[in-house]
Amino acid sequence: MRSGLTETKQNTVVAGNRRYAIGMKNMEDRVAGSLLQLARARLGLSQTAFADLLAIAQPTLSAYESGRRQPTLPTLLRLLARAGLELRLDLVDLDVHDTVLAEWERTLDESTRERLRAQGYRLAGDAA
Repeated sequence: MRSGLTETKQNTVVAGNRRYAIGMKNMEDRVAGSLLQLARARLGLSQTAFADLLAIAQPTLSAYESGRRQPTLPTLLRLLARAGLELRLDLVDLDVHDTVLAEWERTLDESTRERLRAQGYRLAGDAA
């Protein structure tokens, strides 16, 4: 670690009073960046032009889009609003389709599984 930087247990680096996420590997850690990339593509802008529209530095936008940094939800909403876009979320019942399908697949004998694979089906158990 460079002088003046402290690494915490939550995969963040603290520099003065600022905290920076590091080593984000989960898909959840890249949602905001993916949304910003989608917004930029929707508007047909370069990263530099989009950063100018959002009134942030291009390296900051790059860090968000790549997942090296994660904006807070209020920051993400503010950035999207500057681009003339709105993020809408919907709370719905949990989709248990994958669980039901995996349970059904466990009842199949191996010859049936092989036949399905030969027909191009990807079984849930194969993903593990």
